[in-house]
Amino acid sequence: MSDISGINQVLAEMRRLSAAAASSPAQESGQTQAGGADFSALLKQSIDQVNETQKAAGKLSEAFSAGDPNIDVAQVMVALQKAGVAFAAMTEVRNRLVSAYQDIMSMPV
Repeated sequence: MSDISGINQVLAEMRRLSAAAASSPAQESGQTQAGGADFSALLKQSIDQVNETQKAAGKLSEAFSAGDPNIDVAQVMVALQKAGVAFAAMTEVRNRLVSAYQDIMSMPV
């Protein structure tokens, strides 16, 4: 059941980011670097969130392995699953970006 919760959280975050991107004003064809900076900042923020999730799961796992009585196995498993789902989602985004880049590069000029 925790897998579904983690997936739902990732999907909710992706929907929120999609809605935020859709609500930003469309730019003309003479687009400036500011539009590119917004995307890169959004991508960096997402990567940082995935990184923090993985670090938190690792710390929780280490604390459990060290015998911390305040940490139970359910907490560790949920944290690890969240980190796994977040990483899988980020990997899928990366794969889509690479695919889009390859499509654009193969277009005739």
